[in-house]
Amino acid sequence: MTARPRRSCLYMPGANAKALEKAKTLAADVLLLDLEDSVAPEAKVGAREQVAAAVKGGGYGKREVIIRVNGFATPWGREDIAAAGAAYPDGILAPKVETGAQVQELDLAMTDAGFADEASLWIMIETPRAIFNLPEIVAAAHGTRLQVLVMGLNDLAKETRMRAGSGRAAFHAAMSQTVTAGRMAALTVIDGVYNDIADSAGFEAECQQGLEFGFDGKTLIHPSQIEACNTIFAPTEEEVSRARAVIVAFALPENAGKGVIKVDGRMTELLHLDEAKRVVAVAEAIAGGEA
Repeated sequence: MTARPRRSCLYMPGANAKALEKAKTLAADVLLLDLEDSVAPEAKVGAREQVAAAVKGGGYGKREVIIRVNGFATPWGREDIAAAGAAYPDGILAPKVETGAQVQELDLAMTDAGFADEASLWIMIETPRAIFNLPEIVAAAHGTRLQVLVMGLNDLAKETRMRAGSGRAAFHAAMSQTVTAGRMAALTVIDGVYNDIADSAGFEAECQQGLEFGFDGKTLIHPSQIEACNTIFAPTEEEVSRARAVIVAFALPENAGKGVIKVDGRMTELLHLDEAKRVVAVAEAIAGGEA
C-alpha cells in the first residue's frame, strides 16, 4: 500500500515571486500555488506566467505542487490549465466544481493540456449545489484524474449566510457529507482554512476537529500553521505501534483465514487490518519525506 501525506496544504499567492521562492524551504506536504482568490484580475496573466516559470524551474523537492486555476466561467480558467500542463505540476485545483460533468470537463482539459494520466485533479467543494451533488461528483472519479476534495468554507459561508462560530456547528453537516462522499470513491478529503493567523490555539483546536471528522489534512494560509498541522494530522506513535501489532498478528500462521482475532487483549477484525496498513503506510511516507 502506498500513501502520499497531504496533512498541510499551503496556499501561496501566485503573484508573489518571493512567496513562490520561500515555498521551496517550507515543510508543507502540499503547495497550492494560487491563481484564483489571492490574485487580482489585472494580475492574473502575469501570475500565471510567474507560477508556470516557477514550477518549470523546480526546486520544490518532494513537496506535492498543485496549481489552483481559475474556474471555466472566468476569462482565465482554460488558459490557466493549458499553462499548467506545460509546466508539469503534480496537478491542479479547480474552484466551485458542482457537477460530475464539470469533473469530466476538467479532466478532458487536463488531457488536452498534456497532463499525464497520473497527474491529480483536486476540486473545491464550496457551494450549496456542490454539497447536494456530492454523490454525482465523486462518482465521476471513476475514469478521471479526480483524487482530492477540498472544503471551501469561506465561500460556502458567503453562499449560505452560515457563520463559522461555535466550533463551525453550522457546517458540520456539509463537512461530514463531504468526507463521507469522498470515502465512497477512496478520495483524499482536505479541511478548509482557518482565517485567524494569530490564534494558534484556535487553529490547533480546529485541526483536531478536522481530524475527528475524518479529514486527511487542512488547507493553510500562512507558514506558521504548518508545524502544528503536520503534527496533528500525522499518526501518533501509539497508533503506529498498534497498527504494526495488528499487521503482525494477522500474519501469524495460526491466524490464517480468521476474520476476528485478539490483539493485545482487544478484539480485532479484518477491517482493522485494512486501517492498520493505511496508518503504517502514511507514517512511513511521512518519515520518508522528512528524511
